[in-house]
Amino acid sequence: MGIIGWIVLGLIAGAIAKAILPGRQGGGWIITLVLGVVGALLGGFLASAIFGVTLGGFFEIRTWIIAILGAIVVLLIYGLVTGRSRRA
Repeated sequence: MGIIGWIVLGLIAGAIAKAILPGRQGGGWIITLVLGVVGALLGGFLASAIFGVTLGGFFEIRTWIIAILGAIVVLLIYGLVTGRSRRA
């Protein structure tokens, strides 16, 4: 997957992660992009280290699930670091 694929995957995964988590998270689309790409990388690393599952192609469901779960983890960590409350 090329760099454009990673950016698109990260942006969409970050947006989905923000929609899944309750409460109000800060940051614009750049923060969403960064959190999504970092989440995809973190999710891919953890999935391969723990379960032996690797990221596939752009259109594979496992790639999207791993990226979204990784983005959720990164978004939770981002909320803890910035001290933002997850309450609405």
